[in-house]
Amino acid sequence: MNSLKFLLVAILLSAVPAAFAQTAGPLKLATKYEIPASVKGRFDHLGIDGAGNRLFVVAEEAGQVLVFDLASGKIVQTIKTPHPHAVLVRDDLSRIYITDEDKGAVNIYDGKTYGMQKAVALKVDTDSIGYDPATHNLYVVNGGDNAHETFTMLSVVDTTAQTKLADIKIDGDTLEAMALEKMGDRLFLNNPAKNEVEVIDRKTNKVTAVWPVKMGKGNATMALDESAHRLFVGCRSGQIVVVDTQAGKELQALAIGRGADDLMFDPASKRIYATSGGAGVINVFKETDPDHYQSLGQVPSGPGGKTGLLVPQMMRLFVPVPGTGTAPSAVFVYQLQ
Repeated sequence: MNSLKFLLVAILLSAVPAAFAQTAGPLKLATKYEIPASVKGRFDHLGIDGAGNRLFVVAEEAGQVLVFDLASGKIVQTIKTPHPHAVLVRDDLSRIYITDEDKGAVNIYDGKTYGMQKAVALKVDTDSIGYDPATHNLYVVNGGDNAHETFTMLSVVDTTAQTKLADIKIDGDTLEAMALEKMGDRLFLNNPAKNEVEVIDRKTNKVTAVWPVKMGKGNATMALDESAHRLFVGCRSGQIVVVDTQAGKELQALAIGRGADDLMFDPASKRIYATSGGAGVINVFKETDPDHYQSLGQVPSGPGGKTGLLVPQMMRLFVPVPGTGTAPSAVFVYQLQ
């Protein structure tokens, strides 16, 4: 049923005004979802509700999470959160999970009424997340520099029971995005404070290895090709560092725009998408084999378009872009080519 709903929404999204048509290599700008002028500032991460045909966009500086109807592209709800960063939707439980930096918590909302159900208390600066659909555990970065600590916590939250299960203490005052194996038990975590990747065993909640990142700086985002044993580490200095997950070694660096904050990999097409806010571009690569990567082009988005959400089932990539003096804020909706 979910696949059918995705297909119907994709068909509706294809019927867009010709004025939005823009062919640029691997992506075509299909449409834009308008964002009110009252919603100002930067955007952070996005979430998707396939069953409900909803897109969730974190308006970080505006203290809101914007809920869009995917078929119409209109905002249907605004969830007020003091300082949101990331969002997860569990349509099976009809719950929405939003990290709140100021409160230091994962806020849990009813997926239908949007009413607050519970807050799972963590530390100040609750930020990035990684989700394990097999266990329904949510891994949440919290603490660190904003908590005036030299270490950061990676907390494990049971999204079903709505409770914290464990804290994993990581040396370094800043942590960023992570990637989880599906066929294994490892979690890979960006530690830009140390310019390294922490490898964590999800069964024991212990750090089992540390891999230095030397081919780029500011390792902020991450994607994984588990079948090829390749980890892609996006660095804000303008590189995707390719790491062999069997040997724990850097292999090469691919040039992208500066300021990357989201990195996405599609296993079916073997394509990598990097959204870079500093450069206002999306870089796309094709993994021809585990040791060779072909650039498919650089597509413009807009200054500050640092995050994105890839939805291969819909053949769509969503990128929120802050407004400028002449252009309003909008979610750019790209069709995969």
